[in-house]
Amino acid sequence: MPEFEYIAPQSFDRLSERIAAEKLLGVDTEFMRETTFYPELCLLQLATPDRIFCADPLGLSETEIDVAGFWQTLADRRWVVHSARQDMEVLYLTAGLLPREIFDTQVAAALLGYAPQLGYAAMVAELFGVVLAKSHTRADWRRRPLPREFLEYAAEDVEHLLPACEVLSERLSKRGRLEWARQDSMDLLDNALYGADPAAAIDRLKGARNLRGRARRAAEALAAWREREALRLDRPRQWILKDAALLDLAMANPANAADLSRIPGLPPKIVKRSGNELAALVAAARTGTDDYEPPARPDEAAKAVLKEMQGRVAAAAARLEIVPEVLAPRKELSEALTGARDLRVFRGWRREVIGQELLGLL
Repeated sequence: MPEFEYIAPQSFDRLSERIAAEKLLGVDTEFMRETTFYPELCLLQLATPDRIFCADPLGLSETEIDVAGFWQTLADRRWVVHSARQDMEVLYLTAGLLPREIFDTQVAAALLGYAPQLGYAAMVAELFGVVLAKSHTRADWRRRPLPREFLEYAAEDVEHLLPACEVLSERLSKRGRLEWARQDSMDLLDNALYGADPAAAIDRLKGARNLRGRARRAAEALAAWREREALRLDRPRQWILKDAALLDLAMANPANAADLSRIPGLPPKIVKRSGNELAALVAAARTGTDDYEPPARPDEAAKAVLKEMQGRVAAAAARLEIVPEVLAPRKELSEALTGARDLRVFRGWRREVIGQELLGLL
C-alpha cells in the first residue's frame, strides 16, 4: 500500500504551500453524483515525485481557509491525470478553474496502440506489472471519517501517474507523437464541455433528433425546462423527468393541463407540481417557427462515401498501429458526411495524418 498524508479541511492552506514548488502533479478525484445534478467532490488526491496527499474537501466551506488561493495554486501546476474528463468536470464545477496544462495517460496510451478506454488499473499492470485491487469502486465517499482502506485505495489512484507519464512520454517521443498526446489532452480543457446550458439541452435528449415542427419545438422547450429544474434543485435530470416521458409529452400535444394525466409515463407528481407550466410550454410550441430539419438518412451514394472514409481511416490507423476510433470514430465521419467541418479529425495532427485526405474525398 502506498504511503500518503491525509489533509483535513482546516489544513488546505498548508497543502497549498506544499505543492507550490512543484511543476507537475498527479491528480485524481473521488466524487458522488447519484442523487445530485452537480458532482460533489469528496476527496482530492495529489501526487508529487515523493509524496501523496489525500485532501478532504468536505467541510472546507466551513473553515476560514483561503480556498480560492489553494485552487489557483493547484490550477497553476501541470497535471497528470487518467481519463480526465470527469475529474475536470468536478473540479471545474467546484472551483470554477481548470489547470493550465494536463497530460492524460489514457489519451497517451491510445496513441501507442492501447485500447482507447484503457482503465487505470489495466495501464498500471501493462506498464509496471503491478496489480491493483480496485476494491472500492462503489464506495460511499461522503462517509466520514473515511476508513483507512478507502484512503489507501484513493492513494493508489495517483501513485503511478507520474511514473506512467514518464514512460508514456518517452515512448511517444520516440515515435514522434508526444505533441499529439499534448494536443489531445488539452482538448479536455474547454470550459464549454463542463457548463450546463439549458438552451443546448435538446442535444443530449435521445430520440429528439428526428422530431420536426411543433413536436421538435416542444421537446426543445421541455428539455430546457428540465435542465433549469435540475440545476435549481441539484437533482439528476432523469429524476426531474425521464427522457421517454418528456418525448411522450412533446409529441402528445395536450390541449390543457388536465390532458397531461392521460399521457403514458408522465408521473402524477409532475402533473400536480408543474402541469400548468408544462402545458404552457407545449402550447407555445404550437405557434412557433423553426428551420430545424432532421438529419437526412444517407442514400446509397452517401453510404458508399462513408464506407470509403472508414476504410481510409482504418488503413491510416493500421499504419500507425492504433485503433481507428482514435483517429476518427464512425459518428464523427457521419457528421462530416452531412457537412460538419468543426471536427477533431480536421484539426491538429489528425488533419495531416488523415483529415486532409478525407476533405479531398468529401
